[in-house]
Amino acid sequence: MHIPPLPPTAPQTRLRDAAEALETSFLAEMLKSAGLGRAQAAMGGTGSDEFSTFLLEAQAREMVKAGGIGLAESLYQALAARGDHDAP
Repeated sequence: MHIPPLPPTAPQTRLRDAAEALETSFLAEMLKSAGLGRAQAAMGGTGSDEFSTFLLEAQAREMVKAGGIGLAESLYQALAARGDHDAP
């Protein structure tokens, strides 16, 4: 008999979402620092820098969805253990 786990509560979901958003931002900055996106910006044109930023953020978001580097999970576990994730 399989008993499914309980769905996360709203504070747990918000905490996990925040941890994933932080990992996404971190990865986007690392990709930018590594020079990814520079090739697209090299094509020139109005808005190419903004497009590169959107592309890097989308790539980072997909990386986090695929498991990321574990930063979001580490942050989530550390903050959940503190127990103050109900604070505004």
